[in-house]
Amino acid sequence: MKEYLDVIGNSALFKGVEPNNIEEMLKCLSPIFRKYKRNDLITIAGDPFQGIGILLKGEASVSKETPSGNRMVIHMIEPGDMFGEMIAFSDYSSWPATVQAVRESAALFIPRNRIIGQCQRLCSWHRIIIQNMLRLVSNRALMLNKKLEYLTIKGMRGKLSALFLDQYRKEGRATFTLSMNRNQMADFLNVSRPSMSRELSRMKEEGLIDYHLSSIRLLDIPALERALDE
Repeated sequence: MKEYLDVIGNSALFKGVEPNNIEEMLKCLSPIFRKYKRNDLITIAGDPFQGIGILLKGEASVSKETPSGNRMVIHMIEPGDMFGEMIAFSDYSSWPATVQAVRESAALFIPRNRIIGQCQRLCSWHRIIIQNMLRLVSNRALMLNKKLEYLTIKGMRGKLSALFLDQYRKEGRATFTLSMNRNQMADFLNVSRPSMSRELSRMKEEGLIDYHLSSIRLLDIPALERALDE
């Protein structure tokens, strides 16, 4: 697992921890390391919770099954991203979503009792881990709340406008780069990729936005704000 120390150190869980302390901390946390082939299931919704996961290599999708049996991708995760943190300290003991390797991947799982339990080595960095967990859970809750807001907007243009305006307010500038590609953005907004692409093209033709790949430039912010009420 030494080859992944840099990835682990760059994960949000270990933010603020000195790089030379990470290997020693892993001894305290006793993580489980696993490798996966393309399309392997890393977790399955309903299975017993194994511990907080960190993707070390590859790419994976986090999805849930709708009542009608369709699979809905919640988001994609890349090396350094975490999964399972929302349930880690809840009363539930099973995975809430399915995580599947999109390509050859590796992940580690940290038992939750190792994070909130008393550190046997009296590790000075243990408090930072707990603070990081609180921040992560809060940020994820806010993100899910924001996604719910997008889902309540009926029109495609309104959904896209809300997403772009939120990013504009966050970045403080009209030109920014989204962290999602087109497929991920369609999954996040729960819309079809072709319909979303057509609407993006119309918004560009009408002079509301300009874009190249994941880079977006807002040209008419008042028009985007009006689209929220359409």
